[in-house]
Amino acid sequence: MYRSVFPRDVLAELDRLQREMQQAFHISPSIRGIARGGFPAMNVGGTPQAVEIYAFAPGIDPASLDVQIEKGVLTIAGERQLEQPGGEATVHIDERFAGRFRRVVTLPDDVDPNAVEAKYVDGVLRISIGRRESAQPRRITIE
Repeated sequence: MYRSVFPRDVLAELDRLQREMQQAFHISPSIRGIARGGFPAMNVGGTPQAVEIYAFAPGIDPASLDVQIEKGVLTIAGERQLEQPGGEATVHIDERFAGRFRRVVTLPDDVDPNAVEAKYVDGVLRISIGRRESAQPRRITIE
């Protein structure tokens, strides 16, 4: 009963509302399905040891990406250059995003901003942010 009034995951509820609005206005989804956010597409999850962020940004030079953590907020920014077919080719469909982008993720309070690792492999930016030692689960020995 309370779940419909007080959703546990507000972002999931907003996503559901966006889908309903798109269906109400007959906005047709792209070949990849209904878009959920901006560019790059992201997966965010966590383990007891770290927060894991995967940003899917193919075709971007990793040197042009700007990744920052400030006051518990992770920001990924950059620019994707417009690539047109060479010669006198006519473009019939252009679904690739070009231009500046910026994604922001609010981090949990227990992350350690000094324990960050970022790697860009095959178009995927993987950012791992360690959790503070004090937040790690530990087993208490009973004497």
